[in-house]
Amino acid sequence: MSSTFDQLADAVLAGRPVSTEDALTVLRADDSELMSVVAAASRLRRAHFGNTVKVNYLVNLKSGLCPENCNYCSQALGSNAPILKYSWLSKDETLQQAGAGLKGGASRVCLVSSGRGPSHRDIDKVTEMVGALKSEHPDVEVCACLGLLSDGQAERLKDAGVDAYNHNINTAESHHDSIVQTHTYADRVDTVGKARTAGLSPCSGLIAGLGETDEQLVEALFALRELESDSIPVNFLMPFDGTPFENTWELSPARCVKILAMARFVCPDREVRIAGGREMHLRSLQPVALQVANSLFLGDYLTSEGQEAEADLAMIRDSGFVVLGSEEEIAQRPVDPAIRRRGAGTDVLPNA
Repeated sequence: MSSTFDQLADAVLAGRPVSTEDALTVLRADDSELMSVVAAASRLRRAHFGNTVKVNYLVNLKSGLCPENCNYCSQALGSNAPILKYSWLSKDETLQQAGAGLKGGASRVCLVSSGRGPSHRDIDKVTEMVGALKSEHPDVEVCACLGLLSDGQAERLKDAGVDAYNHNINTAESHHDSIVQTHTYADRVDTVGKARTAGLSPCSGLIAGLGETDEQLVEALFALRELESDSIPVNFLMPFDGTPFENTWELSPARCVKILAMARFVCPDREVRIAGGREMHLRSLQPVALQVANSLFLGDYLTSEGQEAEADLAMIRDSGFVVLGSEEEIAQRPVDPAIRRRGAGTDVLPNA
């Protein structure tokens, strides 16, 4: 007999979007139902992404020194977290860092800088970096994450070869003002819109564990669906010492898996990425989460260290998946039909 979650997956595969009530049912599933939730969400994942995992790599171009007061962030105004702080990397340093991630199996490099938003000189720096990176690695996808964009900046990034722009909404509109006061939720939505209008693939996600309710988690995912975010990074709060959220531990591994599953049901055909905090919150359930999500960050994050890249790649292999763009994944792609060049209508002997 099929479960409630199988029936929900059937409906989604038939083209019916889930309702907020459906999403809450997934999020509030009993832990004893966890594998039923995963099995159902995995059907959606495999229908759209097969057995591939997209590997992304972060390069933190400028760390700390941010004037925004996002309470969860180790780089924010007022944070005393003992993180690395530095101004812009040089072009050569950026190429070196990005090259390490690409060598490790990443197909997308995310170029990130702290701050409210880029100046026009900052855009100059980034466009030069992107040009050099694409010249050296023509097939790489580049995602920029530079903060709030001004008019015309998204177009400049697009013209320089940037493929995507990340700007997370982070939480529901109804919860936003309790976690940051130096910019508005509307500011964030505006930047996602600017990126999409310029032809950049919009990448926007959330952070779970910020004191939000179940309803607010659902609200955030439905907002991301409406924003047409192509890629949805799901972060789990890392409660850095020296930030207002230090010692905040609201998440269990099972809860994190259910959040990812809920994202898959709400946005079945979008890239759902397991992002920051996966090691400390998912722990031994990371391979289970890959049955639902189809993307992750390789190695380290902006200000925190992740597990060893080799361990990430082994986890992908051991879970029965292949890295998108790898030799294994390319080898399993369908082969285009071979056009007949022999037999009837030619001077070449038939295949008989």
